[in-house]
Amino acid sequence: MNYLTVENISKSYGELSLFENISFSVHKDQKIAFVAKNGTGKTSILNILAGDDVPDSGTITYRKGIAVSFLPQDPKLNPDLTVEETIFASDNPILKVISNYEKSLLNPEDSEAYQKAFEAMERHQAWDFETLYKQILFKLKLDNLDQKVSTLSGGQKKRLSLANALINKPDLLILDEPTNHLDLEMIEWLEAFFAKENITLFMVTHDRYFLERVCNEIIELDEGELYSYKGNYSYYLEKREARIERDEVETGKAKQLFKKELEWMRRQPKARTTKSKSRIDDFQDIKHRASQRRNDHQVQLELNMERLGNKIVELHNVSKSYQDKTILDKFNYTFQNGERTGIIGKNGTGKTTFLNLITQTIKPDSGKIVLGDTVKFGYYTQNGITIKPEQKVIDVIREFGDYIPLKKGRQISAQQLLERFLFSRKKQYDFVEKLSGGERKRLYLCTVLIQNPNFLILDEPTNDLDIVTLNVLESFLMDFPGCVIVVSHDRYFMDKVVDHLFVFRGDGVVEDFPGNYTDFRVYDDSQPIISEPNEDKKEKNPWKKTDSNKLSYNEDKELKNIESKLKSLAFDKKELENKFNNPNLSQDEILKLSEELQTIIDEIDAKEERWFELSSKLED
Repeated sequence: MNYLTVENISKSYGELSLFENISFSVHKDQKIAFVAKNGTGKTSILNILAGDDVPDSGTITYRKGIAVSFLPQDPKLNPDLTVEETIFASDNPILKVISNYEKSLLNPEDSEAYQKAFEAMERHQAWDFETLYKQILFKLKLDNLDQKVSTLSGGQKKRLSLANALINKPDLLILDEPTNHLDLEMIEWLEAFFAKENITLFMVTHDRYFLERVCNEIIELDEGELYSYKGNYSYYLEKREARIERDEVETGKAKQLFKKELEWMRRQPKARTTKSKSRIDDFQDIKHRASQRRNDHQVQLELNMERLGNKIVELHNVSKSYQDKTILDKFNYTFQNGERTGIIGKNGTGKTTFLNLITQTIKPDSGKIVLGDTVKFGYYTQNGITIKPEQKVIDVIREFGDYIPLKKGRQISAQQLLERFLFSRKKQYDFVEKLSGGERKRLYLCTVLIQNPNFLILDEPTNDLDIVTLNVLESFLMDFPGCVIVVSHDRYFMDKVVDHLFVFRGDGVVEDFPGNYTDFRVYDDSQPIISEPNEDKKEKNPWKKTDSNKLSYNEDKELKNIESKLKSLAFDKKELENKFNNPNLSQDEILKLSEELQTIIDEIDAKEERWFELSSKLED
């Protein structure tokens, strides 16, 4: 079933042509990733699909009656609403039913209103939907429903926008970098959610593990042409390489044929036969094919790094807290030359605070941080480059000088350096505010490396960078002779770059794990859950609740409803299983029964998960 058809769309900004005559379609159950280099129009295409922009030419056609949700990179939410009001502001009619039911629970004396709301819940089968949306809010850590949108961080707004998109259960979900601002636990949950739910996806993402585990098709925009690969990321890499090799062979053949035809053209007399005129027409096509040249330039990273001394960075009994939140508690560590450290942990556990302590942007509450005399930090922050009005790309680099020193006494001009970072001479005179998100990040990376640091600190460096640039950055970091600290939710990136991890558990607990992220996940998943013997210590089990967060009246009602529903589902499951005992079932009947049974099993799993969440709030 075709959900979306894109026919011959084009988009230009002034003289800059992003793409021309692009056509593709999205069908039911496809999970498509759209891949292209930074600055070639990925976000523009998504904005056109979402109706936030229009193409210069071409048409966009959605199947009549399908529900579509869109997750932008920078969500636009009403700052005056609360989290809950934002959720219920959706056009989804079932959310309106749930909202009315929850309001009736606040006025239990009005039995007529409650009964009416309860019947509406039954009629629309809204209980399952309510369970789903509360699971989503719980997983995305949006538990403070009364918090105003205006007080949310950028990451919280992204998660709220994602929750809205998922809760509406669209037929087609369009996503622009869905893993940005999510911690690793949330990303893995989202992966599992998309793998399980029957949602058709069209997304832009640089997360290669996400591409591998979620997508069943990849569409690549390369050199102005679209290529489709019916498989995951590994399949795409294999087939893409084979396609490029094949194209190079065809171009080589065309060049040989072009030389031959060019000689014939030069020998021809002025009088032309019909046959020779046809050959002349073909000559133009051969000439075009022979002149094809891939623009496969890669970012070139090179540093004139100063040598690190024996003393680099030492942390002695460092403690840091904010009000009642402990970030570090008497933390000790001595960095060695050549160390590549990854930092992981849930949002809010203090990862960025740790980086600011090391770079002495903020001071510890107690303890001391000692820096070696030769240490020169290069700090790539999440904030990115500061955009000045009317500032051009070349001006950003010239602030560091017209000539930049390289290794072995060589130097390079600001223009040449920008060309190494894939900014053409023409692009260098564009205004910075006109660059795409990925191009700004690439320019920012240039400004960090241009200062020739010997201790690199990268806070979420992979956000918005295209996969080609990420591969170059990974190779550069693996060969970088100085120290590297990386905070990233990109598991593929972490696996390739880091030697060991600082695992921020919260409450000042930081573990030093000897391995990359995949090693840590295998280790962490194998650990038994040990209950805390000392009751005075802070509860480490996030599922267990204290006196301050018992079940609300609404949650109590929901728990009882789930218990009743689970009994009903168990009965339905048994009835279906008994039907399989019929020896006269046809293959189609068996397939239909299997699908019905799987639907019931999935529903039981979802109900049980929500039951455990609610039950954990009850006191022992």
